[in-house]
Amino acid sequence: MAAAKKAVLGPLVGAVDQGTSSTRFLVFNSKTAELLSHHQVEIKQEFPREGWVEQDPKEILHSVYECVEKTCEKLGQLNIDISNIKAIGVSNQRETTVVWDKLTGEPLYNAVAAPVSPGPSVPVAVVPSGSSVPAARTSSVWLDLRTQSTVESLSKRIPGNNNFVKSKTGLPLSTYFSAVKLRWILDNVRKVQKAVEENRALFGTVDSWLIWSLTGGVNGGVHCTDVTNASRTMLFNIHSLEWDKELCEFFGIPMEILPNVRSSSEIYGLMKAGALEGVPISGCLGDQSAALVGQMCFQDGQAKNTYGTGCFLLCNTGHKCVFSEHGLLTTVAYKLGRNKPVFYALEGSVAIAGAVIRWLRDNLGIIKTSEEIEKLAKEVGTSYGCYFVPAFSGLYAPYWDPSARGIICGLTQFTNKCHIAFAALEAVCFQTREILDAMNRDCGIPLSHLQVDGGMTSNKILMQLQADILYIPVVKPSMPETTALGAAMAAGAAEGVGVWSLEPEDLSAVTMERFEPQINAEESEIRYSTWKKAVMKSMGWVTTQSPESGIP
Repeated sequence: MAAAKKAVLGPLVGAVDQGTSSTRFLVFNSKTAELLSHHQVEIKQEFPREGWVEQDPKEILHSVYECVEKTCEKLGQLNIDISNIKAIGVSNQRETTVVWDKLTGEPLYNAVAAPVSPGPSVPVAVVPSGSSVPAARTSSVWLDLRTQSTVESLSKRIPGNNNFVKSKTGLPLSTYFSAVKLRWILDNVRKVQKAVEENRALFGTVDSWLIWSLTGGVNGGVHCTDVTNASRTMLFNIHSLEWDKELCEFFGIPMEILPNVRSSSEIYGLMKAGALEGVPISGCLGDQSAALVGQMCFQDGQAKNTYGTGCFLLCNTGHKCVFSEHGLLTTVAYKLGRNKPVFYALEGSVAIAGAVIRWLRDNLGIIKTSEEIEKLAKEVGTSYGCYFVPAFSGLYAPYWDPSARGIICGLTQFTNKCHIAFAALEAVCFQTREILDAMNRDCGIPLSHLQVDGGMTSNKILMQLQADILYIPVVKPSMPETTALGAAMAAGAAEGVGVWSLEPEDLSAVTMERFEPQINAEESEIRYSTWKKAVMKSMGWVTTQSPESGIP
């Protein structure tokens, strides 16, 4: 029998999407943006001590190789020739910190994960010592508290004014960002100190570790990062687009261990092993920037919200850095080519989104699966005056109150689990509105619509509630993998690859689902102001907090 004929497609582009709980490799058709195949591998979080979250950098790397191999096998089964894959992009969890030995290629310590949500004073949830509650259940999986005391001692010696860090980086001094985690590792891990003294140590966020390893590692691996990931380290000057000498001195970080900073779309190096050996790695974006690109938010004032464990809302502010008066972060959105201009964004995050649904499932047991919440909420179609503020470990933007705690209020004898489920979904939407309101006040550009992606967007009730509460349309692409798509677009558009056009007229029209507001503006405002009243009631709950700290 004749061999099956290979399917003929346009050039293909692959994307590594390395997240907090899994790694995926996805392959797209560069002409239609259609997802052709993908593979996903779960990765473990390690909790060596209470409040510490780590990952094994080698497990992360192996998961990438496994995903690439398995996706290529699946393409083979579909009769798609993998030699059509012309480029690979990387998108990654941004603030997770890796230090490794450039002579052996071995990690010098586990990757230290980012805590739950960025901000001027990241609230701390402490589990009582000896508690049997699994670490992952106490709050979001990203929570790592070990650097709290590092932040406290650094904040005492900020030179001149309190804006020293923020004016250069767009970020507050916080446990969230890599510089503090790197400082902690340098202070506490002798193996790393020794490697730095002997000029063997390299530092990077997950993208740097992956690109260095995939392009050859000890045999000529490329030590680089892109502007979006660099802008989350607290060591990078977002105006000059280079590592900042004063910041490195302040944090005590030797500059020679830092990666070279490149644009988000250029050839960094070639794959040196595996099924895609020889294919250029030519796109790199932190996950939230990748989703902004994948949603094609290329104009000033366009915004996207990614609904996951938390929500990440980014608004493109064009070529200008907009500094927030309302606790939002200023960050690099993307720079799509070495000679292309840089774009900036304002970022706000909702700490508890999908996590509130998991809490209803795991802690209260009112649902057995996360999907069930839509069914419960649909049964009643209203919260019947019940409001849920999920401030499990304090309130984040725009309040920044670490002493707040979660409350469910407005209960009557008629309230049942369906109303609480509905109130939980509304809580995600109200929190998103608070961030958007803060963005509007900072930018002065009211949004005409909000683009959405992420796992929770499959919940139609949530999407409709979001449109009602924002009182603007919510627009969801039919292909939900916008983070990976953004990394693929950056890789395919790179100079020397040139298989993906980012010109507005060439961008393939993505089919969208639109949710229009279905209530009147007055009702939307009444519900929002009642939510604000509930938030006030949650504040000032805890009077003392004493985070644990410890040394390995």
